[in-house]
Amino acid sequence: MEVPSFKHVRRTYGFDEVALVPGGVTTNPDQTSIDFAIDAHTLALPVLASAMDAVVSPQFAVALGQLGGLGVLNLEGVWTRYEDAEAILEQIAETPYEQVTPLLQKIYTAPINRDLVAKRVEEIKNGGVTCSVAVTPQNTKALASQAVEAGADILVVQSTVTTARHISSSYRGLVFSELVEQIGIPVLVGNCVSTSVALELMETGIQGILVGVGPGAACTSREVIGMGVPQVTATMDCAAAREEYLRRTGRYVSIITDGGIRTGGDVCKSFASGADAVMLGTPLAQTVEAPGRGSNWGMATAHPALPRGTRIKVGTKGSLEQLLLGPSVVTDGTMNLMGALRVGMSMAGAFTIRDMQQTEIVYAPDIKSEGKIFQRLANR
Repeated sequence: MEVPSFKHVRRTYGFDEVALVPGGVTTNPDQTSIDFAIDAHTLALPVLASAMDAVVSPQFAVALGQLGGLGVLNLEGVWTRYEDAEAILEQIAETPYEQVTPLLQKIYTAPINRDLVAKRVEEIKNGGVTCSVAVTPQNTKALASQAVEAGADILVVQSTVTTARHISSSYRGLVFSELVEQIGIPVLVGNCVSTSVALELMETGIQGILVGVGPGAACTSREVIGMGVPQVTATMDCAAAREEYLRRTGRYVSIITDGGIRTGGDVCKSFASGADAVMLGTPLAQTVEAPGRGSNWGMATAHPALPRGTRIKVGTKGSLEQLLLGPSVVTDGTMNLMGALRVGMSMAGAFTIRDMQQTEIVYAPDIKSEGKIFQRLANR
């Protein structure tokens, strides 16, 4: 008798389990185009900085914007709760590990100062760069219009898991189609990991989707609540929704892989999996310009009953320019991420990001260790 099965368990893939196959033709890295467009805004680098307080300050957003990327400022973080946010960040960075989660919970109970919302947006705009801000669904109605009035160019509505249909008996949830119509600027939404949810979100009129539940170095959602899909599979599934929606409507909705990216190889694999851009958190927290002082922590850390993030010590590796554009002083792929992307595209024969999305991917769990015994011994 065949043993009955309750449900099918699908095989999924993360960055360390796959490899990219070189193309049938190659090109020069300097001939590749890595521009990324969000509605009328075109970025020279397909990189968004995660809306974490330890990653994006107004000053950091300006610095990244000047290099060609996009910093996303958390409108519910310390920058809108405290006039002197730098003192708060210093306190978080210096607190012993066993005391930091209660401290974070206390810090994030301070009310959001509406005057600071406008002030922070204006600080970014005064730097002459595109301004993007992030809010959670429950605070979107209260904060989004004020940010737009102050000059915000792109709105990110972000929570651990986002769907187009939120069922609640206590309040009328955020309706993305209404928000898109009312807000007047591009709206990015996240996070999700499945084809069906991504497709429903696209049908609301949004311009982009953030992909990833729990892969970030400072996020503990996968440990605490067991939710998540490895990033290669999650990106491919959401990219499948983009292609289906494009076929149906002729409208292109961008896919942004958010979280779990550490190296240039991960960046290349994100685009080969179907991403149009990547969102980076901890790698950017390791730059000199980051406000976290060598630390990073998740956006969900401050939950009063069930923290789903932790402060991690990430250190400082170099400048923002080094991280993204080089020159690299390390051999582990954690610097010059955009240079790695261009070289990867050249080996795949991809002139554009859309070309790179067609790169063949193979299951290769030994790709990082095969033939590398001496490198491993040297790093001990």
